[in-house]
Amino acid sequence: MEVLVFEAQPTVDETAVGFDSFVRARRADLWRAAWLLTGDRDKADDLVQTALGRTYGRYTVLANDAKFEAYVRTTIYRTYVSWWRRKWNAELASDDLPDSPTASADQAVSMDVVRALAALPKMQRAVMVLRFLEDRTVTEVAELLDIAEGTVKAHTSQGRAALRASLHLSEEERS
Repeated sequence: MEVLVFEAQPTVDETAVGFDSFVRARRADLWRAAWLLTGDRDKADDLVQTALGRTYGRYTVLANDAKFEAYVRTTIYRTYVSWWRRKWNAELASDDLPDSPTASADQAVSMDVVRALAALPKMQRAVMVLRFLEDRTVTEVAELLDIAEGTVKAHTSQGRAALRASLHLSEEERS
């Protein structure tokens, strides 16, 4: 005789509560990563919202917040690259600049570092953020951005050289 066993699936309400809890706990860190990539508060908001919207359905499947956070971060980086490749940032410069992010949004990274990162080409910026601020390996960065490891190494080398030469950084921050 065959016995069928069904696993209890979380209800929509349980999923929503867990997801909301995850977002409250991780939103600032996710936003910080997006802001370092985009250099713009509104685009960082859009990037995080898009990534969360795309990943919501996988929340219960991934079973824990650490796995889900990795999945959301991967989605943030891949969405950033996708938008960049589609000329997402093709806006015209304006004399009306938005308020710069508050210091509390990112106490670990100085505004000088943020300005220096913003001056880098978009792919170099993504590589530098992932490699040095997110502490990812070359292999992880290559997988996240869907590029070759050699390309990651080239962008790392070029990005480091550009940051060393940056007028935005003090001698201490360049090393």
